Amino acid sequence: MTQDSNATAVFLPTTMCEPCSGVQHNWRRARGHAELLQGANRREFRDERTVTVTRYQCDRCGAMWDYENNKANQHAGWSLVCR
Repeated sequence: MTQDSNATAVFLPTTMCEPCSGVQHNWRRARGHAELLQGANRREFRDERTVTVTRYQCDRCGAMWDYENNKANQHAGWSLVCR
C-alpha cells in the first residue's frame, strides 16, 4: 500500500471551524473563506505543465489548505494538508 503525496488530512468535526467545513474540495475556482491567510506559493508539474499551488492557513482553527490553480483540471482546487 503506497501513500499518496497529495493525501488529504482527516480532521475531527470539533477541530475544523464552520467556515473551513464549508469549503468545497477539489473544484477549481471554488471560494475559500475570509479567515484563510495566504502563505507561500510553489510551482509543481502536472501532466507536462506547470501549475501554481498556494498554501493557506485558517486563522480560526489552524487548518492548513493548498489551493491548486490548474486551468487544465477542473477538479484541482482546495485540499486539506496532512499535519
